[in-house]
Amino acid sequence: MSLDYGIQLPVQSQSTIYAEPWEADAGPADLVEVARAADRAGFAYVAACDHVAIPRRLADAMSTVWYDPVATLAHLAAVTERVRLLAHVAVVGLRHPLLTAKQYATLDHLSGGRLILGVGAGHVREEFETLGVDFERRGAVLDETLDALRAALGPDEYPAHHGKSFDFEGLGQRPRPAQERVPLWVGGSSPAAVRRAALKGDGWLPQGDPRDRLPGQIEILRRLRGDGAPLTVGAITEPLYVGEPGWEVGRRTLTGPPEVLAESLRAYAAMGVDQIQVRFRCRDRDELIDQIGLFGTEVGPLLDGGS
Repeated sequence: MSLDYGIQLPVQSQSTIYAEPWEADAGPADLVEVARAADRAGFAYVAACDHVAIPRRLADAMSTVWYDPVATLAHLAAVTERVRLLAHVAVVGLRHPLLTAKQYATLDHLSGGRLILGVGAGHVREEFETLGVDFERRGAVLDETLDALRAALGPDEYPAHHGKSFDFEGLGQRPRPAQERVPLWVGGSSPAAVRRAALKGDGWLPQGDPRDRLPGQIEILRRLRGDGAPLTVGAITEPLYVGEPGWEVGRRTLTGPPEVLAESLRAYAAMGVDQIQVRFRCRDRDELIDQIGLFGTEVGPLLDGGS
């Protein structure tokens, strides 16, 4: 079983959980060069996150640097050729689904069909309250939003949806997406998120599940899915460094020659994972680009089930 691999882009979101120090002084030019490197190296996707505004109580941990995913991915679509463009994840419950559909259908159209729309329930109460959206109902609203987006991102110029939170028909939107079916990947690892991915999604984006928890989650996904329809199962790997770093990269970081890294990562495929999201420890943009290139040329080819 082969593994696709993608990357959450640096710079565009700078939570202290994962941002490297150099990102604080980086900007659009760095983002473009990293995306181009991933494109050249055969990565399946580049990803951008979504937050509208961060309250002061969370700013020290989350930072307030969160680029808008539609604007960011559209910008990167124009400077890349084949890599797919993933919103990981869009908090679509903050917006009316027709607005979300207009933005992402245009992005898919402009990029020649490279969009993957990852969606999640969100967790920052103040964002919802300030935008006039019920935080407590965000799960139920997301469930309906997925149904509404299926219609609004489908082939019909005049989509229709009739639900408790949203009701529309007779309203035309063009351009339509370039893809016949825009993939909707559901993010989150709570029981509700896993169920949502199994019943309504084309893929699942876990939120930091460690390796030992993934098999159980995947078993639940498969059981709930039931009908045998394809479902792209994702995983976020440990931090990586191809080669011997020569500097302190943290005890959880997987390091070593390509064969060692590939052997470790193939364990994800054995669990039933289809795509992994990788993150590289790095001290500057150039080191990150080198790591992306090494991974694409030396590790990636070994992820097809053999060495």
